[in-house]
Amino acid sequence: MAKRQEKKRQKSKPVQPPLPGMPPPEPLGTTRVFPMQLQVGDKLSDETGQWEVVGRPHTTGGGKKTEARVQRADKPGLTETRTWGSYEKVMVLRRAAREGKR
Repeated sequence: MAKRQEKKRQKSKPVQPPLPGMPPPEPLGTTRVFPMQLQVGDKLSDETGQWEVVGRPHTTGGGKKTEARVQRADKPGLTETRTWGSYEKVMVLRRAAREGKR
């Protein structure tokens, strides 16, 4: 007698619905970092436009505040010093993530 060959069914993976109160997932290439983890070349956006980090961050006020030099992405000559609380996270677009590294 010939044996019947049974096809294995692939089980579909259950999709868990998002939990209530959770923020939506971040877009690809973006990450949230502490201000001291900013790197030269990181891009960040706010209500005034898109900015690029041009100087390494440093702390002031006993480590409670972090400052970094940034410049406008569309106006390279315009630089500012931005200040963040050292324990608040900043959403950035990482240079390595854009290039497909790591």
